[in-house]
Amino acid sequence: MIFDRSIKPGDVITIGEQFGWVQELKSRYIVLRNRDGVDTLIPNETLITTEVVNWSYSDRNVRIRVPVDISYDDDPEEALKVLLECAHASERVLHHPAPNALVTDFADSGVTLELRVWVADPESGFENVRSAIRIAIWKAFKEARITIPYPQRDLYLKSVPETLKPS
Repeated sequence: MIFDRSIKPGDVITIGEQFGWVQELKSRYIVLRNRDGVDTLIPNETLITTEVVNWSYSDRNVRIRVPVDISYDDDPEEALKVLLECAHASERVLHHPAPNALVTDFADSGVTLELRVWVADPESGFENVRSAIRIAIWKAFKEARITIPYPQRDLYLKSVPETLKPS
């Protein structure tokens, strides 16, 4: 890994369930720092035998997805416009490539939409961008009277024991 330069200090990588920033490259291991500031020593053997996702290998731009459901009673085209208006709630969101909003599913409780945005600094994390965008979506949906549905389940009883029937 040291010699082929596929991983270098500062890279943002995922190895299995481990996500973090490469702090150091040693002859036998790398030092990976996670979002909590905890350093993990990953043996070079693991890097060779396990899939490694290098988020910053050739291009630092990373796409972030923000899914949200709306009620089946709401207009999905209007909701998609609102999502795009909320895309730049975080200053880290890039203008190029431009944000995109799509209908991705007809789910149990509503229509699933997804806002897709790009950032150029994956080392700064993703949830802070998603959080800013989600707050903007929440406020904009309330203003536009677009509903984020609650899960709904109907319960039908085929038969009721005699002891439970009203008299």
